[in-house]
Amino acid sequence: MKLAELFANDGLGIMATAGADGGVNTAVYARPHVIDETTLVWGMTEGRSFRNLSQNPKAAFLFRIDQPGYRGARLALELIRSEEEGAMLTQIKERAATVVGAGAGLAVTHAVWFRVVEVRPLV
Repeated sequence: MKLAELFANDGLGIMATAGADGGVNTAVYARPHVIDETTLVWGMTEGRSFRNLSQNPKAAFLFRIDQPGYRGARLALELIRSEEEGAMLTQIKERAATVVGAGAGLAVTHAVWFRVVEVRPLV
């Protein structure tokens, strides 16, 4: 399944990051913005996931499609860059406000770009 097709589905996404000390963090994240089959972008706050990425550029994202059974994917990711302004961040903030509610995009301070290193089935 292509990433654009995968993320066209509703579902649950979990991002995993680790800091320089090896401490792992997991957090629920929305579906990413799909740039192409190797580039994804998420909005992030100043939280633990973002801090971990500043120390360790590798992350994983698990996405389970909201259907009976266990359909989805596991992605290995590598940080490309983070943007604190620009069109992508504006788009992410607008989507957060639409999906979550007014004001939700205010906490998002970074558009974080990742290269997709590997895609594996959920099970």
